[in-house]
Parts: sequence; C-alpha cells; structure tokens
Amino acid sequence: MASILPNLTPARLVTCVCVAQVCAQIGAYTWPALLPQFITGWHLTNREAGWITGLFYAAYTLSVPILVTLTDRVDPRVVYLTGVALTIASHWGFAAFADGFWSAAAMRALAGIGWAGTYMTGLKLLADRVDAALMSRAVAGHAASIGIAGAVSFVFAGTLDRALGWRGTFVAAGGAAAIGWLIVFLWAPARETSSPQHRDGALFDFRPVLRNRSAMAYAAAYCAHTWEMNALRGWVVAFLAYVVVATGHRSPWIAPTVVATAMGFIGTWASVAGNEVSIRLGRQRLVRLAMLSCAVLAAGIGFLGPRSYALAAGLVLVYGLLIWLDSSSLTAGAAGSADPRRRGATLAIHSMAGYAGGFVGPIVIGAILDGSGGMSPLGWGLAFMHIALVGLVGRFVFVSLAPRDLVGDRAGR
Repeated sequence: MASILPNLTPARLVTCVCVAQVCAQIGAYTWPALLPQFITGWHLTNREAGWITGLFYAAYTLSVPILVTLTDRVDPRVVYLTGVALTIASHWGFAAFADGFWSAAAMRALAGIGWAGTYMTGLKLLADRVDAALMSRAVAGHAASIGIAGAVSFVFAGTLDRALGWRGTFVAAGGAAAIGWLIVFLWAPARETSSPQHRDGALFDFRPVLRNRSAMAYAAAYCAHTWEMNALRGWVVAFLAYVVVATGHRSPWIAPTVVATAMGFIGTWASVAGNEVSIRLGRQRLVRLAMLSCAVLAAGIGFLGPRSYALAAGLVLVYGLLIWLDSSSLTAGAAGSADPRRRGATLAIHSMAGYAGGFVGPIVIGAILDGSGGMSPLGWGLAFMHIALVGLVGRFVFVSLAPRDLVGDRAGR
C-alpha cells in the first residue's frame, strides 16, 4: 500500500504519525474509564474486572514479538495499518456484542492485538525514516502522542458516555481510530523491505537481542514501569470513585475521569521532559531516581488516599508524574542500544517485557482487593504496596545489568 500524497520531511512525518497515534488510541482506555458502571451493571467481581483489563495487555504481550519483529523484514507501515484496523474492529465489536465478562474480554483481547500492531510499530516506522540525531526526540514525541491519547481517553469516554451511552462511546472510539488509519495511509511513505543480503539470521531468533545487556536492562525496568503504570491507569477511576463514596462526597470538586485525564497530561509532559533531563543528567541516573521515587509514593498512596478525596486526587497526580518520568527514557534507551538490523526484534522484546508486567499488574490489584474483603483503605493500601515492591525489584535488576547511556547523553552514574 503506497502513500497517495507527496512524502513529508522527517520532522513533519513525526508530527503526522504522532497525530495518527492520538486518533488511533484515543479510545484505548474507554474500558477503565467506565469500569465502575461495568462492575455494577454486569455484576463483575474485582478479579473479573482486573482480568478484562489485563487481557488487553496479555494479547499485546503475545502478539508484539511477532508483529514488531516482522517490521525488520516488512514495511512497518503495513503492519501499523493492520494494527489500527484491528483496533477499529475491537471498538465497534465491543459496541455491538459486549454484554458481560466473556464478550468484553474477547473484544479487549482483540484491542490488545491491535495495540501490538500500532504502538511499537509506529515507533519503528519513525525510527526507519529519521536520522539518529532526531530519533531520541522522535521517540519522546511518539510517547507523548500515546500519552495524550491515553489522557484524553478518560474524558473522551466520560463525556461521550453521558451523551451517547457506553455503546455509542465505543463506536466513536472506532471512528477516531479510522481517522488515524487514513492519516498514515495518505501521508506516510511506503518503504522498501530489506534485501536478502541484509537479512542476517533467522527473523525470530531473539538470542542476539537477549545477549544485549544494555537493551535488556531497559526492558527489565520497562516491565516494572508498565506494571505500575497500567495498574494505576486501569484502576485509578475505580480508586477515586471509592474515595468519593468512602468520604461522603456527593459531588467531588473534580470528577474521577477528569483527574485521570489530568494525570495523563501531566504524565505525558513528564515523559517528554524526562527524556530531555536524561540527555543532560544521564539516562541511568534519571531512571534510578524515578523508580525509587515511585516505590516510595506507591507504598503510601493506598493507605493515605482514602482519608480525603482532595488528598487522593493530589497523590494520583504526583504519582502519575513520577511513573511517566522515565517512560520515554526507557524506550529510547532500548532503541538506542539495539543493533540497527535487529531494532524491530529489540523493540518487540522490550515491549513484550513491559506489557507482560502491564498484564499482571491490574489483575493483581483486583485479586488483592477481593482477597482483603473488597475495597477498603487496607485493601487499597496492600494493592498499591505490591507495586512498590515490584518497582524496587525492577530497579535492582536495572542497576545490576549496567546499561549504557546513548550517544549525546551526559554520562551519569
């Protein structure tokens, strides 16, 4: 599928793909944004709700090694357009067929496959078309577009749900993704696949990637990072809705979905700013500081938040900032540490490691809540405490593998 319109400059291509990503993923968190009403309306347990959330990331984890690795041989644009098409199908399928646990789980799993064909393949599309000097900032801009989409997704869902109902909201999410598909189809240039003489080794031989200690260090940290990010993003609205009820606030000063959106915007800014800081401070140093700060805050947010809605909202916003602070830095570190011939495979392993954590995190939150007798200050405290422990383990592995900084980064130890 060749692009129809004239090719763009590299900088404009980055902008084009970033806008497409916002459109494609603006409905990504419609499910967690509307989670409280699904739990009530479908009589779901917290564990079942966690599984529906987690299956999105499980499908992503299983699909991403195949889809992203294929971009080392197939034009990433083709894989990207396929992924967005699956995203459209998942949203419209949810609107048409979802009526309980199994149907919702199936559609969210399909959405996860679409995400696998969209997120890192969009990054690979850019990495193959921009020079090394632009790549780190292209990665940050790409991460920002995903962050903006995730942030807007909560208000997008909450606003449209009041006007159209949840089925209409999912239809609108599919329509936005269709716009993203058209943007890349029309403006992103097609690219020739690699010639046979440049195809070193078997396509799905990941052993060279796994031997790359620097790339694996960033992947291990990304696993812990995505574990906590998706646990928070998957349950933040439910957590804040619980605090509203527990503290007797009938009309909170700012709705939980709006807090979640603000969290996403703050996190997006932190991700971009964090990449710039890592260039100046040292990538390793920034990652170590961010992971330690997250662990400290996670240990207290669940116990302290239920005391006051204002306190809970404030802690969520600060926690979101700290979680996202090293997001771009980790992915740029993996991409920059990769052998250019295996960049797709490296990003596949990086993303698989991250979203394996992203799959488990929301499920563990639900299991801890049910195991502690339901939503309560103790339940939420223990749920977030487990994230602190995961973050500390991830930080230990990251330091042990001793990753390198990138070209242009100030060395930081």
